[in-house]
Amino acid sequence: MTSSVHRVLAERRHQLILRALRSGGPASVTDLSEQLDVSPATIRRDLVKLEEDGLLTRVHGGAVVDEGDQPFAEVAEVRVAEKDAIAARAAALVRDGQSVLLDIGTTAFRLARQLHGRRLTVITSNLVVYEELADDEGIELVLLGGMLRREYRSLVGFLTEDNLRQLHADWLFLGTSGVRPGGQVMDTTVVEVPVKRAMIKASDKVVLLADTAKFPGTGMAKVCGPEDLDMVVTNAPVDTATRASLEEAGVEVVLAGKAQA
Repeated sequence: MTSSVHRVLAERRHQLILRALRSGGPASVTDLSEQLDVSPATIRRDLVKLEEDGLLTRVHGGAVVDEGDQPFAEVAEVRVAEKDAIAARAAALVRDGQSVLLDIGTTAFRLARQLHGRRLTVITSNLVVYEELADDEGIELVLLGGMLRREYRSLVGFLTEDNLRQLHADWLFLGTSGVRPGGQVMDTTVVEVPVKRAMIKASDKVVLLADTAKFPGTGMAKVCGPEDLDMVVTNAPVDTATRASLEEAGVEVVLAGKAQA
């Protein structure tokens, strides 16, 4: 009985560790120990087991998960206040009558909630954004076609890209899984990258929405370089190296809640 209870507790810890790494990027043993209220030694044993199972990669002092399909519902519950602050700052950039492209992801969904009551055209491949705005009669809503990614509530593929080649937007609000010190915008899922690139080409202004966990975050696939961005809206000061790369490329870094970082 006791061993069975211990096994269940360990499995639950493993789920919580993976959730923390998927939503927040790399984490240290100390951080995970504090979040789960267990000893660092216990966390280290858990990380060894999870690495043996191929579910994460241990790095110096902690671990990282680099996988593409994170369920939308799981990620949506994380850092909501931070995402709302970023969303509010981003929404303030848009004037009535303009067209807005919203990327996939949970921060774009929080931004959509800030657009109610506005007179806008919103274009998206994000099904949660579509559901949020579908009944708002002031918003002209364009849903891009494509293949459905059920777990992440998005549409992808050549149909999505073809749709984007026929459209134009004043603003693109772009999501990311990580921003490298050189300013490169990354994604964990290769299938999303062509759609994001097509969104960039279809837009006049490109605004990256990135909370502090996205510096450096995760991702093996490069979406674009800093030269493709006009602005980054974030909720915390960006590290020195990344900020220098962004500013050298002419990217404005805006801190949510303030006029400018």
